[in-house]
Amino acid sequence: MQRDSLSLVQLVPNVVTILGMCAGLSAIRYTFAERYELAAALIIVAAILDGLDGLLARKLNAASSFGAELDSFADFVSFGVAPGILVYGYALNGMAAGFGWVFVLTFAVCACLRLARFNLSRSKPDGGMIRHFIGVPAPAGAMLGLLPVYLGLANVLDPASIPVPVALYLGAVGLLMVSRLPTPSLKAIRIARRHAIWVLVGASAFVGLLFLRTWATLVVADLVYLAVLATLSLRRAMTRKT
Repeated sequence: MQRDSLSLVQLVPNVVTILGMCAGLSAIRYTFAERYELAAALIIVAAILDGLDGLLARKLNAASSFGAELDSFADFVSFGVAPGILVYGYALNGMAAGFGWVFVLTFAVCACLRLARFNLSRSKPDGGMIRHFIGVPAPAGAMLGLLPVYLGLANVLDPASIPVPVALYLGAVGLLMVSRLPTPSLKAIRIARRHAIWVLVGASAFVGLLFLRTWATLVVADLVYLAVLATLSLRRAMTRKT
């Protein structure tokens, strides 16, 4: 039975979701203004808020179908649309005949399909804790898709000078989101108590590096995640052969 009223506290997760969507929309706006560093930072903020809204919904017992659908729409804006537009504005808008835009559209459509598939799996009656994701989650896909931007902001290379590889990479990340590759879920990873202190130390070091060398740290994080995906893909291929 649906209640006629709810506490303001129960609206907090939805407010956080909306803030995340606003961050994604603002990233698009600042891309148009050629403030690429701020645009990239806002997408990262959206990813942090995306993780926070689900946590708050569980802790405050405020999970709802409305909140789940709102979260999905916000994710599409922040992780399907905004990253592609940022990569296009930063590295692809000089490509002839809008070739780069094709891959931006591919990325956005793949993110949309990934979110729709996740919603279906979440609605299954036997769905408990997700032990692994099928395909790269949309927030992780956004972070991977922004790797060319991170490389440029870290002064490693100029992605605008190699638009074709950047466009192909963006499309490949989109395909990873709709792939059947099992990818790890942090909720299902178990840590031995004796190792917990080292996880906390590592997390603290990562946050510190983010403040000191933000874009270089994100480049390394993306490369590590890509290495994990490559390892999982190789193991899956070897398992199929046996």
